[in-house]
Amino acid sequence: MAIGPDRGEGRAQSSAPSDSAPSGQGGTRDLTRRVTSAALLAPIVLACTYAGGWIFLALCTIAAAVVLWEWTSLAAGRGELRVLAPGFLALLAAALLLGFNMPGVSLGVVASGVVLIGLVAAAWPGLPPHRLALSWTAGGLVYAGALLLGPAVLRADPQWGLIALLFVLATVWATDIFAFFCGRTIGGPLLWQQISPKKTWSGAAGGLCGGLAAGVAVAYASGIGKLGIIGVMALLLSVVAQAGDLFESAVKRHFGVKDTSGLIPGHGGLMDRIDGFLFAGAAALLIGILRAGTDAPAYGLLVW
Repeated sequence: MAIGPDRGEGRAQSSAPSDSAPSGQGGTRDLTRRVTSAALLAPIVLACTYAGGWIFLALCTIAAAVVLWEWTSLAAGRGELRVLAPGFLALLAAALLLGFNMPGVSLGVVASGVVLIGLVAAAWPGLPPHRLALSWTAGGLVYAGALLLGPAVLRADPQWGLIALLFVLATVWATDIFAFFCGRTIGGPLLWQQISPKKTWSGAAGGLCGGLAAGVAVAYASGIGKLGIIGVMALLLSVVAQAGDLFESAVKRHFGVKDTSGLIPGHGGLMDRIDGFLFAGAAALLIGILRAGTDAPAYGLLVW
């Protein structure tokens, strides 16, 4: 759900094009597709976030289902329904429970689904065992479940949920944008060449600065006090978002693919776009729960 300029990293070792930055007409067309896709999708995300309730929950559930399909397609070589079905059912059940304000039970449902989908995959004959390892197939539902639960539980807070989601979105989007342009403009030493051959330290630093500025700006505009602590939260979420990007790059390298799918022109798959937001949203939820429990995680994240 974090739709912004892609940093264009995480390429496969064999099937990916050159790791050099795109240039000329090809690079311009690629950037144009990315900006166009972002311009179309970002308003939808923001509108659903503002609406909240079942509308936002439906968006999170659909996104989580797509992510589960993309992950399973990577791990199994195709989106096999026998593996996907228990995961889809678990996501749907968790979403319904969230809609009726039962976040604790929904966490248990996702956990049970992780076990079930792993058992189904482990007992499924006819595919290479190393590609259907329990850790990979079950991991898909963990990944998709985090995308559903993180933003949905935060947004459910009637007083602070909208601000919390805008805080996370702004931090992640600004991190992506500043990292992209600082990395392309400044260049310099690579951050982790074996995992992502285009990420630079300058891009990472630029992303941190952008995420910090955007997060504090949202908090200030919302009248939230103790901006120093909020700044620390924004920095933490920016770091976690970039770690999520690196994690997905590592997953794609493991399976030798450039993109998780071709759903979004110029961006690849949904996993290619929400990796940072998924990790940041989960981290924000965890911080909020540790401070204020499952009933008010958005309050716990923002009010210090």
